[in-house]
Amino acid sequence: MKPRIYDALLFDFDGVLADTELAHYACWRDALQPFGLEIEWPWYQANCVGVSDPVLAPCFGVGDPAALVAAKQQCFRDALARDPPFLPQTAALLEKLAEEYTMAVVSSSFRSEVVPPIERAGLARHFAVILCGDEVERVKPAPDPYLKAARLLNAKRPLVIEDSDAGVASGEAAGFAVVRVTGPERMPDELRRHLAGAI
Repeated sequence: MKPRIYDALLFDFDGVLADTELAHYACWRDALQPFGLEIEWPWYQANCVGVSDPVLAPCFGVGDPAALVAAKQQCFRDALARDPPFLPQTAALLEKLAEEYTMAVVSSSFRSEVVPPIERAGLARHFAVILCGDEVERVKPAPDPYLKAARLLNAKRPLVIEDSDAGVASGEAAGFAVVRVTGPERMPDELRRHLAGAI
């Protein structure tokens, strides 16, 4: 039997495992509304997806960045508690892949945003590591998050699963194979096809 090409799977959270981008956008809109600043969805998609909150907040040029981040993140945590962000097909995929691969979540979002919804959905058992943006010196697009996750897993040939420019750049800068998916709804089929062709 041929050895597997990949010895671990490293998943981004927002836009890959979790259908959260609209929630992020809505919460940034809420945080910025008191300052009279309106952001539109196409602009947000082009400029903000995959960018960590502490990096993004000063770019708006209003308010105190730390206070903006705090307000936005509280809104986001509340939104995910009300409306779980995981699709049934994602949960089914993780159940199957966990039988064959060591897996990690690698996110630029804060741990307080990522871990609670994963635990509420009963998905934490599938991941040996959950690494978040407040646990590395440099977030994506720097390679630090993926390098650290691979080191914690003792993985030499991981596959990075990403959806954003910053995430793809991070995985590639770490020297790892990257598959870019086009959203949580299509991720399971896209990843299955990629893995089927890689074995």
